Amino acid sequence: MLREEAQLVSKDVFSQDRSCAQLIALRDGFGKGVVRAGEKNPNVMVICADLSESTRSLWFKEKFPERFLQIGVAEQNMAAVASGLAAVGKIPFIASYAMFSPGRNWEQIRTTICYNNQNVKIAGAHAGISVGPDGATHQAIEDVAITRPIANMTVIIPADAIEAEKATFAAAQIDGPVYIRYAREKTPVITTERTPFEIGRAEVYYDGTDVALVASGPLVYEALRAAYILKEKGISARVINNHTVKPIDEKTIAQAAQECGAIVTAEEHQVQGGMGSAVAEIVVKTHAVPMEFVGVQNRFGESGPPDLLMDKFGLRDSNIVEAAQKAIKRKKRPA
Repeated sequence: MLREEAQLVSKDVFSQDRSCAQLIALRDGFGKGVVRAGEKNPNVMVICADLSESTRSLWFKEKFPERFLQIGVAEQNMAAVASGLAAVGKIPFIASYAMFSPGRNWEQIRTTICYNNQNVKIAGAHAGISVGPDGATHQAIEDVAITRPIANMTVIIPADAIEAEKATFAAAQIDGPVYIRYAREKTPVITTERTPFEIGRAEVYYDGTDVALVASGPLVYEALRAAYILKEKGISARVINNHTVKPIDEKTIAQAAQECGAIVTAEEHQVQGGMGSAVAEIVVKTHAVPMEFVGVQNRFGESGPPDLLMDKFGLRDSNIVEAAQKAIKRKKRPA
């Protein structure tokens, strides 16, 4: 059953025509969220690597010019400057394309920020293959895998623009390094202002008992559509928005494995080392059940229209449905 009664999910999710969905870019959520954070706390700052309009950090600059730093095309320096500012009580958000931050400046994030447990927030824009025409060099599909293993790091993948705003605001309220990834392309809005969001807690958006669809980012929308398709096939699917990859909600994942007996993970990221891998780590030590992984399958992205790339890379509701059917077939049968 869709959790509409608690206003967890928009009622327009299951429109037959995708073109009817309300579309807003996740990066817009970052822009709004960081302005809100700046209004609440005068220590919040934004540092940008020459991409203020693209990352929407320009909105913060326009509101708080005295708390905005344009560092230029120097992502390593940006991380080091942010660490220094955090050391004297500031709460800096560093904003760039995810391929450049945390991609290019990974060592500085690891050593100057996380090793010292500095209160820096990393905003990685243009993540995933849906960046589109910019191609493989700008499509960050390994960023979760490189940030998740770093000690002291929190990793968040918002599902839509509303959740991106909440995640950005929430990141400013907790102490320690946080990485949040934001898609560039406009994506369907599936949550509402009343939808709960808490760092470290996954949300069950659709109840089911045959298979659990654990998704993050824009693929939460695809998972919800997949649950509706599976329902018409007589399969009861549970949909979980696993927005916080680290610290992951072990209780919700373990419960889904135990009660559903099969799991499919879905993400706009390499299947190796991403959100699905984090889920598998929980499943294997709690309730080992069949799993299937929907994501980028060990290849680089490519240039093209975002919608066509999502189709080509197998990141749609139909791919999740197929994976769910495979996982269910692998369930242990009673003797």
